[in-house]
Amino acid sequence: MSAMDAMFYYMEGENTPMHVGGVAVLEGPAPAYGDLVRLLAAKMDQVPRYRQVIKPVPFQLGRPIWVDDPHFQLLYHVRHTSLPKPGGPKQLRNLAGRVFAQRLDMTKPVWEAWLVEGLADDRWALISKAHHCMIDGEGSTELMQVIFDLEREPVRHEPSDWTPSAAPSTLSLTAESLVETVQEPLRAIGVPSLDDLAKLPAALAGVAVAIKELVPQQLAQLVPGGGQPTPKSLNGPLGPNRRWVWTDATMAEVKTIRTALGGTVNDVILAAVTRGYRDLVAGRGELVPGMVVRSLVPVSTRQASGRGQVNNQVTSVVVDLPVAEDDPVRRLQLIREQMDRNKRGMGAVDAAAIVGLADYAAPTLLALGARSMSRMPNRLTQTGTTNVPGPRVPLYLLGHQLVESHPYVPVFAGVRVATGIFSYLDTFSFGITADFDSFPDVDVIADGIRAGFDELIDAAAVGEGQVADQS
Repeated sequence: MSAMDAMFYYMEGENTPMHVGGVAVLEGPAPAYGDLVRLLAAKMDQVPRYRQVIKPVPFQLGRPIWVDDPHFQLLYHVRHTSLPKPGGPKQLRNLAGRVFAQRLDMTKPVWEAWLVEGLADDRWALISKAHHCMIDGEGSTELMQVIFDLEREPVRHEPSDWTPSAAPSTLSLTAESLVETVQEPLRAIGVPSLDDLAKLPAALAGVAVAIKELVPQQLAQLVPGGGQPTPKSLNGPLGPNRRWVWTDATMAEVKTIRTALGGTVNDVILAAVTRGYRDLVAGRGELVPGMVVRSLVPVSTRQASGRGQVNNQVTSVVVDLPVAEDDPVRRLQLIREQMDRNKRGMGAVDAAAIVGLADYAAPTLLALGARSMSRMPNRLTQTGTTNVPGPRVPLYLLGHQLVESHPYVPVFAGVRVATGIFSYLDTFSFGITADFDSFPDVDVIADGIRAGFDELIDAAAVGEGQVADQS
């Protein structure tokens, strides 16, 4: 595992299931369970990680490794269920919330797929989840394009014979880790190799720019009484259960807003998400002047050479969602200014190289840091917002077209709510995950996001009308 993958593995806990996932809704009628199993069996060769298990290194002398599962049984990972009538969005969300709340069995390949029948309008769904140590958001899109087809009736292939490779013994794995530790003492204490040291001058120059652009605002929030006020109820201990809801927006809506008001797709999306959190904290009586909700926003470091790899290649920035601002256009402007500053900071460094330096951290310290981060109180961020671009072409599964795709992201490290955004065809879907006990009002966020787009569209229409009047 890379250091990033290993961190997500170590963060797994009783109340912190660390898998990502989604709900795919397809046109009906639902296929037979056996047909789905046979299809996935035929595609397993394209995703060998789905037949591998995690083997920890004793005493954490090295990062965990992936080995073939000698007892792999596809029927264990592919499940079958049905919704109670009427089989509408509410019933599907409740079912998916229960499925996503359940931890994966970490002694088996860390993924599941659920065939769900009984949806209204003669539709069916596929609920899928895979551990975050195996895949990130962009990687999940690439995996989606492996499992799904680009044609309604593609050429079908029969499952191939598969023989698992022998896994290294615990003794040999321990011995190899000890030898590596002795031969590479600098790496064992977290110091990079000579080749990496040669790259440091350029990297440090970039880091200096990044610090100038990004750090002062982040440090201000850590000083008692410093920075802008943040709501308290979004952070705290997590229970074992989850609430999960979604809402949608169209590409046309985002394009209309961008054209009239400026900003990027991400800026517009974050502005709408800000309205969702504004409504939430206002409804909870926490909204005060100057308040922000600090969101972790992942940024992909995946380069062309990393396409098709099933692993994590991502870093993050922190964005203050200006929930105290009541003008939607001003909210968009404030977010745009922050994202421009983040781009200047991130653009000055080789993010992939900086993230890669974590691979030189001692595995024991890496495990300790990941577990501490997942359990200690969090004062820096109140939520996470992940935007993953999906395919703009129709996808099919067993001859059935995919009509909706809704993302699931985990909550962890004392952050009780997070939003995943996934685009498919001409629609953005916003999947909101929340701790069950502390978020009975999670629907307020979903409704607020939808209201955020509506008010930005209204503002865009006003702006276009003013331009027309001036002309």
